[in-house]
Amino acid sequence: MTHPAPLSETPAPLPDVFSERTHTLARRTLPMLFGLTYGYWAAAIDRDGGPITGWNVLLGFVSALAFMLVLTAVLVTAPRLRREVHAATWASFAGIAFGFLYSQTDESVLRSSLLSLPVAAAVGAMAFYWHYTHEDEQGHRLR
Repeated sequence: MTHPAPLSETPAPLPDVFSERTHTLARRTLPMLFGLTYGYWAAAIDRDGGPITGWNVLLGFVSALAFMLVLTAVLVTAPRLRREVHAATWASFAGIAFGFLYSQTDESVLRSSLLSLPVAAAVGAMAFYWHYTHEDEQGHRLR
């Protein structure tokens, strides 16, 4: 009868495909790209097919700037938190971002809040599962 070989205590490190320069560039540019996309989306929803006005452009830039700043803050602070608080941080961010975009469609605040709850719950559950399966009890990454 065969038995599986015992696993080593430390798993082998995964090969890094990209250089450190590429990772640094991605960490700096992706929040800007996501923020600009979010701002354009908010302005397009608010415009509702009408002409582009100065207020639409202002809403887009302010939304983009706020999204970029908050996303950068979450990316910097969330990894330092315990996995439960880390998941709650991402859940709050996703729920609030979705709720704001949905509120631009002239729906009620109650409907916007209620529809953002499942989005926040799904993101929170996925973030918790990810960190639960990729960290040990002390919160150290396994790979």
